[in-house]
Amino acid sequence: MKFFGRKKRQLVRLLVVEDEPLVAFDTEHVLSDADYEVVGTVDRVSKAITLIEGGTAIDLVLADVQLADGSGVDVARAAHERDIPVLFLTGTPPDGVENLAEGILMKPYGARDLLGAIAAIEERRTGKAPSRLPAGFRLFARA
Repeated sequence: MKFFGRKKRQLVRLLVVEDEPLVAFDTEHVLSDADYEVVGTVDRVSKAITLIEGGTAIDLVLADVQLADGSGVDVARAAHERDIPVLFLTGTPPDGVENLAEGILMKPYGARDLLGAIAAIEERRTGKAPSRLPAGFRLFARA
């Protein structure tokens, strides 16, 4: 039996790196409701890097930039070394990270914008030009 209307996703297993509990909870809830598999929700750079370097299957990292124990940029570097795409979710955009991440979604954002940003990253990674970019989202140019 063939199902129409929904293509198979390539970005399924997501790691959420967020140190604000309410934002982390909301993000995890939105992703779970949209049938993404949240492989972990962590609040520290060290925990995120341990998961990334430990071989956990991760398709996309969603990382805040300002974390209690450091910078999400360090998480992005670890993910980049393993060819895991990163989406920054932040109210404070860092400079010079365009080569480490796929894009940035500015806080505050809604569920629809979060899901739209992930969809745009997936479209581009499969070779298509994203049809529409959500508000507050910037897709970085490919090197």
